[in-house]
Amino acid sequence: MRKSPRGGVPYMTAASAESRSWLRPFIGMLSPAGSQGRLTILIFHRVHEQPDLLFPTAMHASAFRERMQWVQCWFNVMPLDEAVAALANGTIPARALAITFDDGYANNYTVALPILRQLGLHATFFITSGFLDGGQMWNDTLIEAIRWTACSELDFSALGLGRYKLDSLDARRLAIMTILTQLRYLSPSVRQQQADAIAKVAGRSLPRDLMMTRTQVRGLASIGMGIGGHTVSHPILARVDDETARREIADGRDALEEIVRQSVKLFAYPNGKPGADYTAAHVAMVRKLGLSAAVSTAPGAARVGDSLHELPRFTPWDATRARWGWKLTKNLTRSVRVA
Repeated sequence: MRKSPRGGVPYMTAASAESRSWLRPFIGMLSPAGSQGRLTILIFHRVHEQPDLLFPTAMHASAFRERMQWVQCWFNVMPLDEAVAALANGTIPARALAITFDDGYANNYTVALPILRQLGLHATFFITSGFLDGGQMWNDTLIEAIRWTACSELDFSALGLGRYKLDSLDARRLAIMTILTQLRYLSPSVRQQQADAIAKVAGRSLPRDLMMTRTQVRGLASIGMGIGGHTVSHPILARVDDETARREIADGRDALEEIVRQSVKLFAYPNGKPGADYTAAHVAMVRKLGLSAAVSTAPGAARVGDSLHELPRFTPWDATRARWGWKLTKNLTRSVRVA
């Protein structure tokens, strides 16, 4: 096991991984060392302790552990900042991979972190600073309101969102996904107002412990995990004015630096689709603010010479080892989309 030069959490290398896999040679051919190398970056959000009955494909502890063991077998897992530096100077190792989490969910700390530490894997956590210590994202307000309401039917017609039967998990899931689609690209203030109104109609008090505390973020940094910015309130940057976007990026970073008492040089674009969720203007903002790298949610694997401020990320949804590994292998051949 190789230790990060910063100290803290060690990360796995080819020499230290005990398992071997038939996929490794294929990944090695597509992701060699040096100037022809590739960097795969995985993206996660929540990691539940137990399977989520409402969203059966959502990540949970046993599935996460299994996938991290696969990754440990197939790839060289690196801290993202070190991988970015190696990509920039053409010294990326073969089968390079970094693990990231978005938003700052508390179960990243309580569920995912112990698994990562047991396996000796490093990850970077992109934190939305405004929801720490009891806050909640608008989409989670919507999800939890419909998940926990005692009503078998809810009428949101007064909000322009229709009427929904909620007499099964499938019906609740459909209602959530339909409303999320309708609200996603509204202005942040309208989006939040609608989510709050939905929760009021649902008539259910909501959990207030979904997101990390400042103490937990500080704890991640203290053991060597990476911390990156993800704005203050998770707006779709392309849907707000330039000054608001710049302030969200800068203030989110500054808040995290105050918490962890170290520089925060990495950033993740909210939602992260090039052209739709952020534009070239936001890439320029990130550069001007002195952030060394930024990640999107466009699939693909970064190559030497690609923009360090639009790094792609990808995570397969498949359940089996063979399909999950094959999707990651195919991902290494994708062309990277930029804003």
